[in-house]
Amino acid sequence: MSTQIEITINGDRYQGTVENRTLLVDFIRETAELTGTHVGCASEGRCGACTVLMNGEAVKSCLLLAVQADGFEVQTIEGLANNGKLHPLQEAFWENHGLQCGYCTPGMLMALSEFLKNPSRDEHEIRTAMSGVLCPCTGYVHIVDSVKAAVDKLEAMDPHDREQLFAPIGEV
Repeated sequence: MSTQIEITINGDRYQGTVENRTLLVDFIRETAELTGTHVGCASEGRCGACTVLMNGEAVKSCLLLAVQADGFEVQTIEGLANNGKLHPLQEAFWENHGLQCGYCTPGMLMALSEFLKNPSRDEHEIRTAMSGVLCPCTGYVHIVDSVKAAVDKLEAMDPHDREQLFAPIGEV
């Protein structure tokens, strides 16, 4: 059975007729042709590489059907930067070596970008926020350091600019 759906991804509307069993991650990668969202665990929800924001909340797109996202706003890694300027979290990952092979990085950045809406420098809170995304390449030390650096960047920003980072894409 097929269903007509419309999903707004990174501010752009995507429409299509999908089989009801089509996963959101497949819609993102195949219909929207946004390949930054990765599938790492054969769509079992274990690794978190496919994490995106759906209506502002981190979700594993390999565990959702595309029809469940019909009418929703989705943000992928391609939508994290704004007008060609890296998000402070992306900058902090770059500056603090928060990635190794990079396969989990899109999911990690998306999960942590939700966390940064109410940031904390507390290591336990940071590790809890990123616990849904597995990184087999690191001990997570540089990732935690990157998040702390991103919190510093956010605290140094003008409050209005900081607010704009977390506004829905269509409202920026």
